[in-house]
Amino acid sequence: PEGETPDVADGLAVNAFATGLDHPRWLYVLPNGDVLVAESNAPDNKPHGIVGRIENWVQKRAGAGGKSADRISLLRDGEGDGIAETRTAFLSGLRSPFGMSLVDDRLYVANTDAVVSFPYTSGDTEIMMPATVLAALPAGDNNRHWTKNLIASFDGQDLYVSIGSNSDHAENGMEAEQDRAAIRKIDIGTGKHRQFASGLRNPVGMAFEPLTGVLWTAVNERDDLGGDLVPDYMTSVVDGGFYGWPYSYYGDYLDPRIKDQRPDLVATARVPDYALGAHTASLGLTFAEGAKLGVEFQDGAFVGQHGSWNRKPRSGYKVIFVPFEDGMPAGKPVDVLTGFVDADGKARGRPVGVVIDKSGALLVADDVGNTIWRVTTAR
Repeated sequence: PEGETPDVADGLAVNAFATGLDHPRWLYVLPNGDVLVAESNAPDNKPHGIVGRIENWVQKRAGAGGKSADRISLLRDGEGDGIAETRTAFLSGLRSPFGMSLVDDRLYVANTDAVVSFPYTSGDTEIMMPATVLAALPAGDNNRHWTKNLIASFDGQDLYVSIGSNSDHAENGMEAEQDRAAIRKIDIGTGKHRQFASGLRNPVGMAFEPLTGVLWTAVNERDDLGGDLVPDYMTSVVDGGFYGWPYSYYGDYLDPRIKDQRPDLVATARVPDYALGAHTASLGLTFAEGAKLGVEFQDGAFVGQHGSWNRKPRSGYKVIFVPFEDGMPAGKPVDVLTGFVDADGKARGRPVGVVIDKSGALLVADDVGNTIWRVTTAR
């Protein structure tokens, strides 16, 4: 309801940075402090099979069934009061956009079907130039996990692009999973690409751990094995690493639904670094580098948990902080932003993208509340 906010951890405060958005999913902070938000939803694809139709119906009830705005908006807090007083349609006519990254003078955007780029000058509030296609991405008619995220390498030579599976557990056959459930590495200069890591059912959030420079990802795992399986997770990503999907999970735990097993691959499956709870839909990921939220939230990662749509009791629906030491998780998660589910178990919002803004505050995209929340230290 208007005027209400989520609950925040002791010592922190929260306010609405921007409201009235259209399904805001992902965030990116430009060097001048402007905030880009991808207002995006699934493309207008027809769900396949009975299970697909049921899931589509449930997702609509969960607030994820509207038509995609296909837009990236720019939010600017010129007054420095923690509220964006400027909002412009920065890029329009996109195709279910999600990930964004600025490299030199070009902004790269991951549409659901391609990585495209646009020229950018600091201070721009709108880009009218047509897109330049860098590389096509797996999409197609079904395109179950439509979100495609991207992050640029430190040297600006490559993009890492996360591509989710086209099914829950490859129930439509592995032919439908060509080049999916993986992180792809794309050369910015040529558009040539290779598979960087595989067996990741739905990797969404990606970030480089500040101390080690290692790439990490938050992965949304499979359904229909019970309310307490399979844990979503965050993990460091090894070049050439295989993480189990669809044959196994958490290393060599076999999925009993897979008839044509691959023991050769399962033998190499890496155990993820940190479990985030079953069906939490852990999507957002950002490290605390640059955050000014106190000592407790100084070294670690913030995770946006979108929340379960098929589990009772509900899980997720919050933003957590995972403490790190020496570049690795080192302790239990701490709740940062909660209260997205009311006393009757009804969702009031669903956090997705998380990012640290230029002032050191944490921004959280709530795609059902249509709000960007801003978390700061309590004054």
